[in-house]
Amino acid sequence: MSLVNKKGVVVRHIERADAGLITRFARYGVATTHEAQGRTGLLDARVRPVQQNRAIAGSAVTVLVSPGDNWMFHVAVEQCQPGDVLLVTPTSDCHDGFFGDLLATSLKARGVVALVGDIGIRDSQTLRDMNFPVWSRAVYAQGTVKETLGSVNVPVICAGQLVNPGDIVVADDDGVVIVPREQAVAVDAAAQKRVDAEEGKRQRLAAGELGLDIYQMRPTLAEKGLRYVDTLNELKNA
Repeated sequence: MSLVNKKGVVVRHIERADAGLITRFARYGVATTHEAQGRTGLLDARVRPVQQNRAIAGSAVTVLVSPGDNWMFHVAVEQCQPGDVLLVTPTSDCHDGFFGDLLATSLKARGVVALVGDIGIRDSQTLRDMNFPVWSRAVYAQGTVKETLGSVNVPVICAGQLVNPGDIVVADDDGVVIVPREQAVAVDAAAQKRVDAEEGKRQRLAAGELGLDIYQMRPTLAEKGLRYVDTLNELKNA
């Protein structure tokens, strides 16, 4: 039986990646991490930051909720550890305000570094004042109820991506990317290699060298038929 989006379960013990490894992903950021793992793992563009100038990474504590019901948030708080990211998805589309400043206060007390969810949130200004990072699909004041069971720490589909509990969540101004925990060491190595290569290119570009030459684009462009003319008259007379 598939465990994805299974309801009515709380898994108490999950495996998390090494804290030092997670810290490096926060430094790499979303774009580099996404490229380093073969351009995979991005949550849909609808999940956007409520704040700006924040870059985080942490272990996913996954939460499956019913539309318009935030009961399982309160269940999930107990399962969180310092450095975790609460990652939430509903069983069907809903942009109600599932999350606000009171739940953020509770998560901060547990050392949770951020909320990421394919959901609506509210109290957005207060959350910014609290310096609690949030990535969500909407800001909407509609309230929720506490009636229906969901699950905590089961595999979920969030904004188009499969997320297992303990996977690494990387989020910044560019969006959110998921790194499967089992692949994190390999992706870390690829990301560092990419960072080193880009630094060399950055220095060459700053010195005035052209991307056309750094990336050796000219021969391929010529093969594709690109040609240069000095004036528009040359095109008219061609």
